[in-house]
Amino acid sequence: MEKFTELKALIASAETDATAFFEKNNKAAGTRLRNALQQTKALAQDIRNEVTAKKNEK
Repeated sequence: MEKFTELKALIASAETDATAFFEKNNKAAGTRLRNALQQTKALAQDIRNEVTAKKNEK
């Protein structure tokens, strides 16, 4: 559950960069957003692996 909370926080923090990029055309915010999305992808994969491992324990 710890990593899921981390994922939610990462997405919440990326929202400001998404707004800055799409509404204000801030290119630096686009770079930060892409980085946050890459981290989200990796974290989501870690969570998936944990869920699979826990599901297969029984």
